Amino acid sequence: MTSVVVLDYGSGNLRSAQRALEAAGAQVTVTASAEQAAAADGLVVPGVGAFESCMRGLRAVGGQRIIERRLSGGRPVLGICVGMQIMFEAGEEHGLVSPGCGQWPGRVTALSAPILPHMGWNTVAPPADSVLFEGVADERFYFVHSYAATSLDLADAGTAAVRPPLLTWTEYGDRFLSAVENGPLKATQFHPEKSGAAGVQLLRNWLATL
Repeated sequence: MTSVVVLDYGSGNLRSAQRALEAAGAQVTVTASAEQAAAADGLVVPGVGAFESCMRGLRAVGGQRIIERRLSGGRPVLGICVGMQIMFEAGEEHGLVSPGCGQWPGRVTALSAPILPHMGWNTVAPPADSVLFEGVADERFYFVHSYAATSLDLADAGTAAVRPPLLTWTEYGDRFLSAVENGPLKATQFHPEKSGAAGVQLLRNWLATL
């Protein structure tokens, strides 16, 4: 059975993520242990709340180093909600700019929409060759957020040596990134663990890549 660690750094719906991953067929451990995170087939980085508080919790358990070490070895990581946002260079909330993990360029900013937070079910527009959304591209997923990334421009993407990331988009006021598939690093702005059968299938698709 595929082993997955849900990184416990004080943020996120850890047990909900655990149950959804188990429903998708994984053997799941919720822990902050760097050793267990390194040994697992997959690492899930959840996140709920403010960008800065999530980064503070991540730094407290050495989470940035855990993520970096896995990705440098081509080991899969899945970010969820704020766990996706913190993969970017920075997040801006209420005038405060906080550094992120810096795996992707760009800044997470407030959505421009008539009602915030963006809460509830919404559609996604994945690319045709998406692995995460195979079989669920026409489904709705559950979002709860007021901030998002609206671009991801890797300077060397598309060169012979680097495959450009696969970007999935959603509209709510702004057009924002609802998922990214970038080699071993994948992430969703929505909550697959709260998205019913479609979310479980998306997690099953991710597990199949491990």
